[in-house]
Amino acid sequence: MTGDLKILIVEDDRTVMNLLKTTLKLNGYQYITAVNGAEAISVCSSHNPGIILLDLGLPDIDGIEVIESVRAWSKAAIIIISAREEDDDKIAALDAGADDYITKPFSVNELLARIRSAQRRLEYASGGSMDDPVFRNGDLTLDYSSNTVLIGDEEIHLTPIEYKLLSLLSKNAGKVLTHSYIISHIWGNSVSTDIMSLRVYMTTLRKKLGASAYLESLIVTHVGIGYQMKRISGEKS
Repeated sequence: MTGDLKILIVEDDRTVMNLLKTTLKLNGYQYITAVNGAEAISVCSSHNPGIILLDLGLPDIDGIEVIESVRAWSKAAIIIISAREEDDDKIAALDAGADDYITKPFSVNELLARIRSAQRRLEYASGGSMDDPVFRNGDLTLDYSSNTVLIGDEEIHLTPIEYKLLSLLSKNAGKVLTHSYIISHIWGNSVSTDIMSLRVYMTTLRKKLGASAYLESLIVTHVGIGYQMKRISGEKS
C-alpha cells in the first residue's frame, strides 16, 4: 500500500523520466515531476513529497544545491539516481543530506527496493519520534533511556563507543551514513580518529551482534562511503 505518499521525480532526460514514471505508475505510486533544480525546489515547497528521486546533473543548478535547499526544511527521503559513479560524488550527496544513491543504468527492481526501504523509514518516523526511548529492529532492541541493548531476551554488553555507533545507526536506520558523518557525531572534531579506527570499532560491534546469525548482516558496508543499518522484519526467515 502506498497510501498518500507522493514521489517527486527530478530528471531532465526524457527517456529516464518516462521509465521512472512508468515504473511508479505500475506499482501504484503517486508521482509528480520536475525537469530542473529550480522547479524541483518549487514543487517540493508546494507539494511536500515524501520521497524525491533526484538526478545530480540538472540543466540549471547542480543536484547537490537542490539537496541542500530542500534539506533546510524538508525531511523527505532523497534517493539520488545519477550517472556519476565516483565515490567523491556519492559522499558529497550523502553529506549534503541525501539518504541513498543509485548509479545509472539501474535495475528497476533495485530502485523499487530502495523506495520501499525509504517508505519504511518514513513510516517509522511518523509512527513515533526518532527520540522514542525504545528502538526495535527485528530481534534487536535498544533502550536509549538505560543504554541497554538486547538481542531477543539476551542483553549484549557493548563498550561506550560501540553503543554510540549502534545508537547512531539505529536512529538513522535505512539511511547511508558517511564515514565523516559518523566520525563527527561519535568523536567530534578529534583529529586522532580516522576511518581505520572506525572500521576497528565497527568490526567488534558486528562480532557482538553476530552472536545472532539473524543479525549478522544488519549493518551494511558501503565501500569507500560509510555504513547503513538495514530495516528488517520482526519475523525470522
